[in-house]
Amino acid sequence: MGTLTATSLSLSSSHLNLITRRPFGRKIKNPILHYPFSYQQPTNLHLPSYQFKKAKFELSTAISSTDTVPAADQSFKDASFGQETETSEKDEKFDWYAQWYPVMPVCDLDKRRPLGKKVMGIDIVVWWDRNENDWKVFDDTCPHRLAPLSEGRIDQWGRLQCVYHGWCFGGSGDCKFIPQAPRDGPPIHTSSKACVAAYPSCVQNGILWFWLNADSQYKDIFSKEKPPYIPEIDDPSFTSQMITRDIQYGYEVLIENLMDPSHVPYAHYGIMRAPQRSKSVKVDREGGRPLEIRVKTLDKKGFTAKSSTISDNIFIPPCVFYSSGSLGGNPDNISASPAGTTECNLAYKGLNVLEIVLQVFSLASIGIVAAAKQGALSAAARSTLVSVAIISFLVSKWLSHFVYKNFHFHDYDHASR
Repeated sequence: MGTLTATSLSLSSSHLNLITRRPFGRKIKNPILHYPFSYQQPTNLHLPSYQFKKAKFELSTAISSTDTVPAADQSFKDASFGQETETSEKDEKFDWYAQWYPVMPVCDLDKRRPLGKKVMGIDIVVWWDRNENDWKVFDDTCPHRLAPLSEGRIDQWGRLQCVYHGWCFGGSGDCKFIPQAPRDGPPIHTSSKACVAAYPSCVQNGILWFWLNADSQYKDIFSKEKPPYIPEIDDPSFTSQMITRDIQYGYEVLIENLMDPSHVPYAHYGIMRAPQRSKSVKVDREGGRPLEIRVKTLDKKGFTAKSSTISDNIFIPPCVFYSSGSLGGNPDNISASPAGTTECNLAYKGLNVLEIVLQVFSLASIGIVAAAKQGALSAAARSTLVSVAIISFLVSKWLSHFVYKNFHFHDYDHASR
């Protein structure tokens, strides 16, 4: 299961600079996927220049034979789609467990209780250490009897307490207290076997990140290597919004989906706005077309690219994809956490309560009018109560439809659109 965390930004400044934590690398020959439709290059967005070495890539791509292709790009027709030749040094191998991974936005965390998550197949527990005034990420397993620490609590001394036997742990993973140990006996809680694995963690861009390796050599990894930084999220001239959603597949599938603009006219037909094409050149209802994508840099540390629909794309592995000039017209910074949200639940419950209140008020108003004795209410008062009752009932029905449409899951039916 993965969790999508999307931050939508509304651009209000005249200049956009993207700062990333890693250099990308040596420029390669730009493969081109040709898309013959109008596209105007934005002038207020700039990609950084990156230099890297060692990795060498040769990319071959194919395009649709149904569209006219310039002679210069004709050679791409004969290349098989997806064919890729890569030669790299052994030391260029990507280490999946030596990376920063987002857990979830801090605004969705509760300092009063621990929270369990699964990331890359590893069960972790997130909790607030008030002694160190910091979020902690531990292995969600008590070293005693392997009980999940996420089902425990934070005790009155600010320690993470296991629900099974009450073992208590500090912010560094060390065991602070074993209730069953004799007070005058040896300090067995200081044994290394009584410690729980603590992962390096940090908060950046309002998101809790953790390093997926609890080895002691990475204890101070934040001082050497930081998570990908998106300055627009912290820029007050931008408007940002955090969205978290549990999805039934891995984050790598989501990242690939975000990189693929050609699916939008079909998979999101009638939902997302896409550039329209002249009816004279449409081959189907959705208006699918070739797209031009230029890969500027590429190596194990990610890539930078420009496309016709989303002007600037930057991928920072393993799970951060930055795009600007999206289909909706606003820049998007999207991180997919291989790991849900409080505000959405509160809104859903609140709207349901409001719907019931409106219906009760409507029935009560009709009841008052019906029970009132002749002459007890003036004609104007009766008319007002009846009108308010009808309006309240209609608003409650509209609210019911709104909640159903926006808060309930609806499978996409392409055939009926």
